[in-house]
Amino acid sequence: MAPNTMLIRKRLTIVLLLSALALFCLIGRLAWIQFVWGKDLENKALEVRMRDIPVEAKRGNIYDRNGRELVGSVSADSVYAIPSLIREPQKTAEKLSPILKEDVSFLYRVLTRPSCFEWLGRKLELKTAQKIRSMNLSGVFLLEESKRFYPLQTIAPHLLGFTGIDNQGLTGIEKSYDDQLKGVPGRIIVEQDAIGQDVPEPLHKYLPPKQGSGLVLTIDETIQQFVERELDKIVLKYRPKMAVIVVMDPGTGEILAIGNRPTFNSNKWEKAPAYIWDRNPAIWYNYEPGSTFKIVTMAAGLGAGVVKRTDPFFCPGYVRVADRTINCWLDGGHGSQTFEEVAANSCNVGFVELGLRLGVKNFYKYINEFGFGERTGINLPGEETGLFIPEKDATNLDVATMSIGQSIAVTPIQLISAVSAIANGGALLRPQVVREIRDSSGNPVKGYKPEVIRRVVSEEEARQVRELLENVVAKGTGKNAFIDGYRVAGKTGTAQVVGENGGYVSGRYVSSFVGFAPSEQPRLACLVMVAEPQGGIYYGSQVAAPVFQAVVRDSLHYLRVPETPDLKKPPDPFVYEEPRIKVKVPNVINYPVNEGIKMLSGSSLSYQLNGRGNIIYGQMPAPGAEVYNGVKVVLNLKPLAESGGAGNVTMPNLKGLTMGEVAELLKNLDLNLEFNGTGIVESQEQPPGKKVKRGSTVRVNFAQPGLITFEEQPRKTPAASGSISGNIFNERP
Repeated sequence: MAPNTMLIRKRLTIVLLLSALALFCLIGRLAWIQFVWGKDLENKALEVRMRDIPVEAKRGNIYDRNGRELVGSVSADSVYAIPSLIREPQKTAEKLSPILKEDVSFLYRVLTRPSCFEWLGRKLELKTAQKIRSMNLSGVFLLEESKRFYPLQTIAPHLLGFTGIDNQGLTGIEKSYDDQLKGVPGRIIVEQDAIGQDVPEPLHKYLPPKQGSGLVLTIDETIQQFVERELDKIVLKYRPKMAVIVVMDPGTGEILAIGNRPTFNSNKWEKAPAYIWDRNPAIWYNYEPGSTFKIVTMAAGLGAGVVKRTDPFFCPGYVRVADRTINCWLDGGHGSQTFEEVAANSCNVGFVELGLRLGVKNFYKYINEFGFGERTGINLPGEETGLFIPEKDATNLDVATMSIGQSIAVTPIQLISAVSAIANGGALLRPQVVREIRDSSGNPVKGYKPEVIRRVVSEEEARQVRELLENVVAKGTGKNAFIDGYRVAGKTGTAQVVGENGGYVSGRYVSSFVGFAPSEQPRLACLVMVAEPQGGIYYGSQVAAPVFQAVVRDSLHYLRVPETPDLKKPPDPFVYEEPRIKVKVPNVINYPVNEGIKMLSGSSLSYQLNGRGNIIYGQMPAPGAEVYNGVKVVLNLKPLAESGGAGNVTMPNLKGLTMGEVAELLKNLDLNLEFNGTGIVESQEQPPGKKVKRGSTVRVNFAQPGLITFEEQPRKTPAASGSISGNIFNERP
């Protein structure tokens, strides 16, 4: 074979081998891409050409214990854009701007973003969605979502809570059970090419969402309506800072109703101030319970064996503990009495003695056993633990004050849980608000049974406390809670409000009543707490006990609980439980009568008018005198025109009054008004309390208030400045 032929063959062999090697490498590379990188590359390709639009799941409904719908969901359209599909973003932005009430430049920036999906508006009103749909804008689409709807609007909003724009639970039950309620979101998948245009026979998948589970609550809508009705009455009558009513089944721990004031509309929660909706006072508010806590003290005394119902006590009206004198609410005291009478009379001296008999260790044992100082575990967001002095730091004086419900703070849910333990025979139960979880088809998934935390007293000890509390309502301070036909057990409470810097605030009280019925076989336990009622009436026996009576009476009738025949309220005179505190008499001289009366009521003082007139010219006791609350201040009235215009008068405080009110007040004081500006008084030349001569001119500066609320129309006042004679209202038009 010729050398050239051999060379050619060698070269062909080399080329063939190199080609085979290259082909092998390509095959290996292809295999690597196909089998090792294949899944990742496939996902990346899908990301490039697939548009994934989330579809929100419908939240599960919430029902009361009888199957009545408390919370549901309704359909609402949302609008979104795919920027790559929008042909004329500027014109599209201009068309959408007035409908969505958004700035054109903002919408243009959104429509031109390098993204595959942009929300333009969520859960729109029906008319808004219809307008957008009729425009048929390229790249703009509507998607049906759902939003929460509360049919009863203001029924138990703090308990139910509400959701955000993405249907996520934000407060209340909606937040606590969000995982069960929210369901599983779905998706809309649409295939497009790399520049966002439709492809022939595109892949289009719809993965439907899965609706969330439903909840059946322990709440009874009818009893809740009774609670809301009475809360509205409390607000109208007493204008309190806060009010709470809780109704519980003491045998199961189920909450049948829970209501608070101030309140809000669940469908429009964002329009209410955050401080109203962001916390539930029934589980959050720490307050001194006052005499309602004596229930725990008497249970501890009977449980520890340091007192019997027939034990003798003597109340001289006060008791000294360490360097402190603790007064009884009844001047002069109750004298000789048994412990049964101590409980019926709510005698502070008797309960202080009982607390001292218990001692620090025993008393704290029962405080802890009844669950104070820890959360009840009601499974609602924002529950507080209450406050009390640590046992290691407690003294006999602390035990003495805590035994009558002072120097300790509790939450309403803690107190009603403790009282329910007395009602059911001594078992502390965990309060519950959810009875059952159901799937989207209505089939039960999970049920909740009564949960006993621990036994706090024996059945016999609980029975004795129930009988003592029944006497409180039948013969003692709780008579306003008596319900014809039912044996009622309960306790009133009136406690002063603790200030931010410590110490009690004069004229501010928490009125409360807690009890249960029928006392022999309790079906309902109820707590009524009214913080800082206005109008001069603040005793728990006057403010809270009648509310308890109304709620429990109507609830027992609704539940068809049999009555005890011929059981009527005793005709004995009513006894108020009144805390005795010292207050300073305010200076009301030269004030209008109505304003002076308000100032006295704010200091927990009553009044008696002497004479006729619109202005107070004298008072007894004198301003600044220290007296006990409830003392009657005599107000001397006299038309100043009878004085003949001679002498001096005291300049009143005019700040915040309108021009008409100032002119009327100065006219009655025989003074002339020189004014500057319009609106309400901002400052006055002669300071309050200064003696000025009758007939002289008073210069007052007015300014417009920063805000007019409740749709009040601005008052019509002179436009600039000038002077008004004290007799202006006697001039003829």
